[in-house]
Amino acid sequence: MRNELVNPGAGELTYEIRNIVNVAEKLQAYGVKINWENIGDPIAKGEEVPLWMKEVVAREVMNDDTYGYCHTRGVLETRQYICEMTNRRGGAQITTDDIIFFNGLGDAIAKVYGNLKPETRVLTPSPTYTTHSTGEMAHANAASVHYRLQPENNWYPDLVDLRNHVKYNPAIAGILVINPDNPTGMVYPERVLLEIVDIAREFGLFIIADEVYNNIVYNGQKTVPISAVIGDVPALAMRGISKEFPWPGSRCGWIEFYNTGKNARFKKYVNAILNSKMNEVCSTTLPQKALPAIFSHPEYRGYLEERIRRYEKMSNIAYDCLKDVPGLQVNRTNGAFYMAVAFQDGLLNHRQALPIENPEVKNLVDSLVTAPGVAPDKRFVYHLLANCGICVVPLSSFSTTLQGFRVTLLERSEDEFRRIFETLKGKIDEYLRS
Repeated sequence: MRNELVNPGAGELTYEIRNIVNVAEKLQAYGVKINWENIGDPIAKGEEVPLWMKEVVAREVMNDDTYGYCHTRGVLETRQYICEMTNRRGGAQITTDDIIFFNGLGDAIAKVYGNLKPETRVLTPSPTYTTHSTGEMAHANAASVHYRLQPENNWYPDLVDLRNHVKYNPAIAGILVINPDNPTGMVYPERVLLEIVDIAREFGLFIIADEVYNNIVYNGQKTVPISAVIGDVPALAMRGISKEFPWPGSRCGWIEFYNTGKNARFKKYVNAILNSKMNEVCSTTLPQKALPAIFSHPEYRGYLEERIRRYEKMSNIAYDCLKDVPGLQVNRTNGAFYMAVAFQDGLLNHRQALPIENPEVKNLVDSLVTAPGVAPDKRFVYHLLANCGICVVPLSSFSTTLQGFRVTLLERSEDEFRRIFETLKGKIDEYLRS
């Protein structure tokens, strides 16, 4: 080609949650049985969509208006329903004009970062969900700026680190909070959120709150939505149905904007996001039309609570299994359906290995883990995959220098879940001793 087609560094923005699938599929072809513990798709892990929910969707399919465009902001009746739900909680109040629907939160995240000036930065947690970190880095064409989540303290944010980043980096205009958190499963206490809001208010920042797991909490925890604590600070909350219904294939999420009229710069930013959405006309109509009927269905609350009880049980099984493994930093996950485990600094190296019997599989894995710049935890994850078929994600792929892995809690069979984590426990010990 006569010209370069992509920005410098664009090829470095990878999505390891999906990349490892390509490797696992190659190993499957060699006869390796895979336990898919890498991606948060309840449907792929055997979650059954109840008949009543399918009937709601089927009724909407029979209505002609689900086949047409909807308003760019989203279906009006659905936005009215969401407004009522949000405003009943108290805190910051919204109108239907403060909601925009997107084709999944990946679409929303792209718009949120893509409409910022390249010189303007959003401070993200570390570790953080990959779509946020790559979106923020891509818009700025620079390495991420992040505050530390502390594995030694329940994965809570290091608020001194957060404040210092804001204080000494005037390019920072926003702070990202993922609550409940992906990849760690941490749930932000109210006092922590209030301190973050205070920092945002002091330095004139806005807050991005990814709350897609807002209603999936357990172990006695509760989620405090950002709207309950922000006061007059500009903020936006990202929500969706992909994990909660669950309906990940719907690609349906929305943003609620708070205090838009109280800051001219924030209002201009929100309008830019809306204008960029207008270029797509609208988001998919069908899931928006079905949303109120599903949320308000008499069986919905019990159905969700049953799922949450299952995640709570798996959370405690996983924690009890791994908490006493030497060299690991393990926290009980209290929200979403992930667990992030960190190895103590310096524990992993490039000499450790697990035995791989199939020579073709061994050659494939060796070619991947000996490439320049491969993180030690990626080496561990690929050896684990080839040795026993457990597919997890290296923690270093979540914008952190920590070495470890993220695993899901979505396996439905308790016996199989125990087997996976007992196997994982044994393989960690074997790997560290090698």
